[in-house]
Amino acid sequence: MPTPTLRIAGGTIYDPIHDVDGVVGDLWVADGRIVPPPEDPGAYRGRTIDVSGYVVMPGGIDMHCHVAGPKVNAGRLMTPDAFREGRALPRTDRTRSGLVGRAPTTAATGHLFAGIGYTTAMDAAIPPLHARAAHDELRDTPILDNGFYTLLGNAHRVLDCAASGDLEALDAYCAWALDASKGYAIKVVNPGDVEDYKHVSRKGMRDLDEDVTGFGASPRQVVQALAGAADRLGLPHPVHIHCNNLGVPGNWRTTRATMEAIDGHRGHFAHIQFHSYDGDPSDPRSFASAVPKLLEYVRRHSEITVDVGHVSPGPAMILTGDPRAGDRLHRQLGGKWLNADLEQESSCGVIPIEYLPEKNLITAVQWAIALEWYLLMEDPWRIALTSDHPNGGAFYRYPEMIYLLMDRAFRTEALASMPKGLRERSVIHELDREYSLFEIAILTRAAPARMLGLDASKGHLGPGADADIAIYSPGSDRRAMFERPRWVFKGGELVVDDGIVVAETKGRTFVLSPEFDPGRLPGIRDWFEQSYSVQFANYALRPDELPTAEVVPSGGR
Repeated sequence: MPTPTLRIAGGTIYDPIHDVDGVVGDLWVADGRIVPPPEDPGAYRGRTIDVSGYVVMPGGIDMHCHVAGPKVNAGRLMTPDAFREGRALPRTDRTRSGLVGRAPTTAATGHLFAGIGYTTAMDAAIPPLHARAAHDELRDTPILDNGFYTLLGNAHRVLDCAASGDLEALDAYCAWALDASKGYAIKVVNPGDVEDYKHVSRKGMRDLDEDVTGFGASPRQVVQALAGAADRLGLPHPVHIHCNNLGVPGNWRTTRATMEAIDGHRGHFAHIQFHSYDGDPSDPRSFASAVPKLLEYVRRHSEITVDVGHVSPGPAMILTGDPRAGDRLHRQLGGKWLNADLEQESSCGVIPIEYLPEKNLITAVQWAIALEWYLLMEDPWRIALTSDHPNGGAFYRYPEMIYLLMDRAFRTEALASMPKGLRERSVIHELDREYSLFEIAILTRAAPARMLGLDASKGHLGPGADADIAIYSPGSDRRAMFERPRWVFKGGELVVDDGIVVAETKGRTFVLSPEFDPGRLPGIRDWFEQSYSVQFANYALRPDELPTAEVVPSGGR
């Protein structure tokens, strides 16, 4: 048993994975991990930090954000004015400088996450062809443990396999692509329709059973095939789904149909707020919440989990692998816009945006829908707090959402500033629930860790866990409390002291290397060499190119 080198003494601990709800106690740290107390705690003479009266939680986990890759860099290049208007983080003798803006630079990203007590962040959508650059950015982002989800839902090889029904070939390709890209999960964005967008100008909503031009596979077949692949390969996180028809009034029906399509397989539904809209697709004025209609299904299906993707008032940046959604939004708003295509694999859309719920009824409804999901979902273990950063707003605004969830009076005050028509389009005015600190610890720590299959080391404070610890000064203003932690430890090292980043540690990257039939590799290579403009030998990342990688076990189910 390692000898503790640090004692964090007397804090009020919230550790939901171990059912610890506000219990005063000590944490012991050695070699970057939480360890059992020594046999004789009274004889301990090592370093001790007295945190009596403070709230102690595991480090926060953002399981769906966009902090690396080509679309993030496009967003940075499109908004230099945001860097001029935003904060600059000064260089010190122990930390780098950084710019905030709508898509913060790598150094600023690490500092700002740590500055609210978060120590892990997973990028939600990286195409394999851009994996090498994305990993370089994640490696340059200080403090955070990280990883990304590999975009496969519009890859031509996946569409071919879904059309033919060759699930063995599909599983082999998914396993190979995850290993080649050093990704952590299978990501699906607007399945099939990203590819179809290049050929078909569409008005109205995408039909799940309409074949993708040139492939003979439908979005339903793609989702079913990839949900099955994630389970057959035993991936720790289920298929991560961005449904079709994002942002379209009435899209809740597509979301419900997609949930039904996974047919008993596990499925995680991303930024569910953007897929929970009632109304007529041809009439934006009919825009309303459909959360109760979706919740009825989710409650009955424990294989489904969600993250919310809430919107926060103020500037944001649409960064998505869904170019049709970006196109649609550009047609509505005008201004700067970028769409890009990536051979054989994906596309992306980028557009700056500003949410003004106090002035705009549609944005107010979006804001309310997110709160409905948080407040109506009885089981906090199946929902995670996210803003789809920076799509719904910046992650460093999370403390404001926490305050809205924990304080009904603050929520009522915010509702009073919203357009009057909101009451007719949402049930938010009827909801009295207030989250407890224990539930916040689930929503922001324990539940994301469990959904990701990382709960052996993340999201808790029991022996064996990473010594990622966030310590807050309690107060009635929960936004102020969570905006400025008193101390944050990453792997047992102090990185934030009184809200200020004082050290930059190196995070590690979670990756998968699923097993597959090696006899399938020649077929993958032959297809690749006929289809891509890059050499097969140059495509996959070698293990020595990613020294921070930690391979997470996966196995058949």
